[in-house]
Amino acid sequence: MAFIREEFLTELRDRTDIVDLISNYVELKKHGRLSKGCCPFHSEKTPSFTVYEDTQSYYCFGCQKGGDAITFIRDIENLDYVESVKYLAERAGLNMPEDNYDDTLAKKKQRMIYMNKEAARFYHNYMMSPAGKAGLDYWLSRGLSMSTIRHFGLGYAPDDWRMLLNHMRGLGYSESELHEADLAKKSEKNGNVNYYDNFRNRAMVPIIDLRGNVLAFGGRVLDDSKPKYVNTADTLIYKKSLQVFALNFAKSSGEKRLILCEGYMDVIALHQAGFTNAVAGLGTALTDEQVRLISRYADEVILSYDADEAGQNALKKAMDKFQYTDLEVRALSLTGGKDPDEIIRKFGAERFKSIVDGAANEVEYKLLEAKKGLDLSSDDGRVKYMRQVVPILAEIRNAIERDVYTSRISEETGVTKDAIVLQIKDVSARRNRQNQRVDFGKLPVDLKKQTQTKVEKAEETIIASLQNNPDFLKKIDESIRPEDFKSELMRHVYEVLISRLKAGLPADLIYLSSEFTPEEMGHIVRIQTNGQVISNTLSEVMDCIKVMKEDQTKGAVNPSELSNEEFLKLFKQ
Repeated sequence: MAFIREEFLTELRDRTDIVDLISNYVELKKHGRLSKGCCPFHSEKTPSFTVYEDTQSYYCFGCQKGGDAITFIRDIENLDYVESVKYLAERAGLNMPEDNYDDTLAKKKQRMIYMNKEAARFYHNYMMSPAGKAGLDYWLSRGLSMSTIRHFGLGYAPDDWRMLLNHMRGLGYSESELHEADLAKKSEKNGNVNYYDNFRNRAMVPIIDLRGNVLAFGGRVLDDSKPKYVNTADTLIYKKSLQVFALNFAKSSGEKRLILCEGYMDVIALHQAGFTNAVAGLGTALTDEQVRLISRYADEVILSYDADEAGQNALKKAMDKFQYTDLEVRALSLTGGKDPDEIIRKFGAERFKSIVDGAANEVEYKLLEAKKGLDLSSDDGRVKYMRQVVPILAEIRNAIERDVYTSRISEETGVTKDAIVLQIKDVSARRNRQNQRVDFGKLPVDLKKQTQTKVEKAEETIIASLQNNPDFLKKIDESIRPEDFKSELMRHVYEVLISRLKAGLPADLIYLSSEFTPEEMGHIVRIQTNGQVISNTLSEVMDCIKVMKEDQTKGAVNPSELSNEEFLKLFKQ
């Protein structure tokens, strides 16, 4: 547990307004004393993310994320507890106290960031030297200018097994540290451990986060040998599923739309051509986390994927990911080249701009895909087309938009509009029936709470009552002990609460976040939030304690000693 002075946390709390903080990431709208918006932690179109100004907390009723300002920064910025406190302290203009908190992990992460920065500098400088001419020639052969090469910090890894290792050791970094950052690999043979450079004879692209830190690298071969790419594996500071390439540049482009590409080479080429709002996902497939990150910086996304089968399959998957956001999504139909880089090199930036301006929206793209390979002049072709089109039209929520497309399809196929509308209603009704057959195992946590046992409800009610009514402490403390709680989490929360309250210390969420994980904080906030809408009278609390005691008594009964009648009675209870 990290120890940070109470006085400092109090000052940090007083200087941090959670609504103002979260507004930097989420568009919030005031609803009385609450503020609501679409959750930044999962994709949704209907806002279920609520910020409570009075308790300086937040909770999402969709994904159950919740907590205080520190928890929010931990989750949204992927930081640990101490790093999050430092982040908020810097934002509030406070200096971290000279306490004995354990910031070993934070220091280790920072050292890895410095290490990657030095490695990026080494790769770039080596490329600019006579020995690295092969790397520079490669980038120039791709049509990149020296300005673009410098802007993205591109480099070249020597065709050598230990050149980076030796250079970094001269700067004070150990081989094991380089291995942890995936800058080096290791082999073990006959009890001997040998380290060697991970990237060799490759054109190097540094992966930079939103704060300008070099987190990782992508390395591409200069020819057609395999493997074509070697990328940094996940490390202490890098999770490819959480990062979006070039978003650090694109967020400052002044555009509220982003062009999402498959790879970083397309992005680099687009930036050089003036499309500085281009980005790319990292990893083999777009992730929910990347979609949410993109959603924070754009109102519209244009999907620019390769024209080959693999690219179009990836585009369809990406489109499915974005359908749960409120972003406008469009898809490019690339003609004249397999990818944006090739089109720009062949025909110039204006040609690509015209393709962007003519990008099909999500519905239009799906309709075009449905039409491929079908002969609409034949009855069979029209029937097959309508079978694919009706489910697409049924997905359109906006009645006017659906009517426009229905009219167009009717004119295009000769099928009456009434017939199409009838089929849309049939598909919608069938989907509604399917949605009602809910798999209970997949329900959100809050819905599952309907099946809570009496004891679980009692324990949570006691915790909520203590959070909202600290004056209940004496009576509750006289009646139950921490070991009376069945839930391990509730027991820990109870221990922390009574320990603080007995010492005369506040029990605000900011003082609890060092004790609990972000997931546990979400659970605590849910209990606190629910506790504000129940009576929370001392009488109710005592009833809950009675339920806990009765359960303990029931649990003390040995079923083997009961008669058949007694056992059946216990079973029914």
